[in-house]
Amino acid sequence: MSAAPNVNRRSEYARMTREAILDAARSLFTAQGYYATKVEQIAEAARVAPATVYAVGGGKSGLLRTLIETSVSSAENGRLLAEIEAATDPGQLIRLVIGASRTRFGEWSTLMRQVVAAAPQEPAVQKAMEIAHESLRGGLRVTADRLAALGALRDDLDAAGAADILWLYLCNAAYFVRSDDLGWPLDRSEAWLNVVLPRELLAGESAR
Repeated sequence: MSAAPNVNRRSEYARMTREAILDAARSLFTAQGYYATKVEQIAEAARVAPATVYAVGGGKSGLLRTLIETSVSSAENGRLLAEIEAATDPGQLIRLVIGASRTRFGEWSTLMRQVVAAAPQEPAVQKAMEIAHESLRGGLRVTADRLAALGALRDDLDAAGAADILWLYLCNAAYFVRSDDLGWPLDRSEAWLNVVLPRELLAGESAR
């Protein structure tokens, strides 16, 4: 009977150690780049041994993949998908998805720049990027399907075409063009998207 508290303490310690390692990895990847970051630096920031970093995360590429998978499977993402599937107003649904994409880009853009830079040289990083992209594509497909189910799409547009348009405007690459190449702040980008996307996607009164 006395073993249970020890088991619980070990589980809690393992959880806290994992979180500390992931937090350290994200901070260092963002601040100094994926390639410039050493496992020893992550270990020092997390206050663990380098061997623990390898055991918990499988090295840098494993940590990067875990960071992205953790975000993809988060409760927040689950709530967003539920809101999309329950939406009844097409315009409000588009505003919801635009706002969510803007928030995610603001939170992850610095790290995603590192991912994009490292992906061509490292297959594990390429896989992590594919996971992030597929998560976004999945959410946009759900959005397009919901707009189609509401009968809100333009007559010449089906759900697959709507998902492509959403990707064209809301993927990370599109945000990087607006933010980096055009110098748009996120407020301007969001306001512009709220004008353009209803016009691109919706029929008649729904587009206004």
